[in-house]
Amino acid sequence: MIPAAFEYFSPASVDEALALLREHTDAKVLAGGQSLMPALRLRLAAPETVVDLGKIAELRGVRDDGDALVIGAMTPHSTVQTDPLIGAHTRLISLATATIGDPQIRHRGTFGGSLAHADPAADLPAVAVALDASFVIAGSSGRRTVPAGEFFQGVFSTALDEDELLVEVRVPKYTGWGAHYEKFNRVAQAWSIVSVAAAVRLDGGAIAEARVGLGNMGATPIRATAVEQALVGQPATAEAVRAAAGWAAEGTAPTTDLNGDADYRRHLATVLTRRAVLAAAGTA
Repeated sequence: MIPAAFEYFSPASVDEALALLREHTDAKVLAGGQSLMPALRLRLAAPETVVDLGKIAELRGVRDDGDALVIGAMTPHSTVQTDPLIGAHTRLISLATATIGDPQIRHRGTFGGSLAHADPAADLPAVAVALDASFVIAGSSGRRTVPAGEFFQGVFSTALDEDELLVEVRVPKYTGWGAHYEKFNRVAQAWSIVSVAAAVRLDGGAIAEARVGLGNMGATPIRATAVEQALVGQPATAEAVRAAAGWAAEGTAPTTDLNGDADYRRHLATVLTRRAVLAAAGTA
């Protein structure tokens, strides 16, 4: 289908983009376009104004900021996937990003665009929650920082106001941690039915710290704190990890749809958590 007519703007700075959003209250923001463009073509969205962030150079790139990495919101997935800083300090992000769509999508889609879209079945939200990422949001009153656990508020709903932009994501360093991303989908390149992001730090063969995030187990990504607590102090063995993974569905609210019912997703969460944690421990 052909999209409905809209007015198009391509600002060169964050301030210019924010001014446009204040002026055009019905505007949609275009990042990589991998979510918005299909919605426009199907007329699931019909904004009068589209603000394209593609020319704002300051929103791209990865930089080291001491105890954290800072990822620009407009950084393409392909750049994130191969960036040496991310590979060295937050490997879980590299692993999850490699599973997004296909190479074409990873070259066009953006890190911040995927997070701001807030699809429960997307790959990056669970990773952001697991790694205690924080989101830097720019608006008319300046910039504010929101923890990942508070950024996602529902299906396609975030802490972003209509006149605000996600400009960068700050991720603590997990240098030396093992990491693995596991997801189950029916066909290649499809949205996950359930996904698990896991990172662990070993100390003398035992799990000293663990981070586990679940995707598509509710309206927002879920931090599997019960699993994390059960893992700490345990040996990185199949038996110990299996016991801890039994808590994976605790506090979740999975939906029932054509891909599987809620009980099926709870079972998948347990299985995938066990696999992800064991694989992460094997790379630590």
